[in-house]
Amino acid sequence: MKKDLTQGNITKTMLMFACPMILGNLLQQCYNIADTLIVGRFLGPAALAGVGSAYTFMTFLTSIIIGLCMGSGTVISVWFGKKDMQKMKNSIVISFLCIAAITAVINLFVLGAMDFILKALHVPDEIYFLMRDYLWIIFFGIFFVFLYNYFAFLLRALGNSIVPLYFLGLASVINIVLDILFVVVLKFGIKGAAWATVIAQGVCAVGIVTYVWQKEPGLHPKREDLTTSKQNLLEILENSAAACVQQSVMNFGILMIQGLVNSFGTTVMAAFAAAVKIDSFAYMPAQEFGNAFSLFISQNFGGGKRERVQEGIKQAIKIAFCFCITISICIFILAPYLMEIFVEHQETEIIRTGVDYLRIEGSFYCGIGVLFLLYGFYRGIEKPYMSLILTILSLGTRVVLAYLLAPVPFIGVWGIWWAIPVGWLLADLVGIICIKGNSSYSI
Repeated sequence: MKKDLTQGNITKTMLMFACPMILGNLLQQCYNIADTLIVGRFLGPAALAGVGSAYTFMTFLTSIIIGLCMGSGTVISVWFGKKDMQKMKNSIVISFLCIAAITAVINLFVLGAMDFILKALHVPDEIYFLMRDYLWIIFFGIFFVFLYNYFAFLLRALGNSIVPLYFLGLASVINIVLDILFVVVLKFGIKGAAWATVIAQGVCAVGIVTYVWQKEPGLHPKREDLTTSKQNLLEILENSAAACVQQSVMNFGILMIQGLVNSFGTTVMAAFAAAVKIDSFAYMPAQEFGNAFSLFISQNFGGGKRERVQEGIKQAIKIAFCFCITISICIFILAPYLMEIFVEHQETEIIRTGVDYLRIEGSFYCGIGVLFLLYGFYRGIEKPYMSLILTILSLGTRVVLAYLLAPVPFIGVWGIWWAIPVGWLLADLVGIICIKGNSSYSI
């Protein structure tokens, strides 16, 4: 089910390729949203705050693995666009082995340093053990996260964005059913929510590996695929490392913000936990469209189709703006009702704080939509370091402003909320200026 993205109507090709990726990532968000919703409703605000903080930490560490998989997928996509199947297979085998080893090291480190990490995050005593129990179980399933994401990015690099969607859909259903069974029916508490997620991820991972093994025999590794040229190895390492650092820097910045949020107490933590889920769900289609756009660019860049790349940039910006403006309006209007999905209506302070966050962030979704396109563009033309620079600029601005403004008495937590869109817009400005300075492309 491979698809050549260098042929056909540009807008239709991008949308047809992106839609399964968008839906798939929205389903992936259902993993933690299901935990958050059920935990918030049935276990209370303390458990909600624990799961929310755990999600931020979990996202930071898994982003390292996802970034590596994303970077390797870009290299594979470029070779696919060039029709060089041998180098493509070399890249698949070498990148798989490298990322698997890194995943094992991360898992051992996290399980060994769990208490140190939680103390460094200033987790309040009342939720410390709740968060620890949840994370201890979640990170037993981290290898499943690697397997799914590696093979999902592999299939997408070859133009197949539909099959990963099927397995995410199955996993989301399993996760929600098990959440209800373990938390609501069997009363396993926060541990039940964690086991529901791990089991669902396991099914998803085993399913996609089985599919690739049975349906893509041309990708089966052979002895000669274990060797690669120095140039190809460096290309894999450069792209994977840059994407990994970009993703981890992005989520490390968010983790630092989480630490600052934690200093405001359980009420703000619970509001942030719920609002971030809504926020992530709202702009996730723009993020995944940026990833699809990256693979569109990489295949066409590899195939030498620069005019098609140029037109793709213009069409992608139009699509992103239309989507982001629509979502911004919806979030601004529906924010109070969306917060009440996660917490009881009598928790007025949690709802009010969450609504403030959503209305500020939601007003600037066009900013993050453009930023995701810039990330995708620079990865696609094999300049991943530019994506990293923009990420550091965006997150650095956000973190510095948040820590400067939050202690000011009349600003407080609002300083954290406003720092985020300022970081987006500054990075957009720099990224666009750099593209305009390139004679090959323009916006």
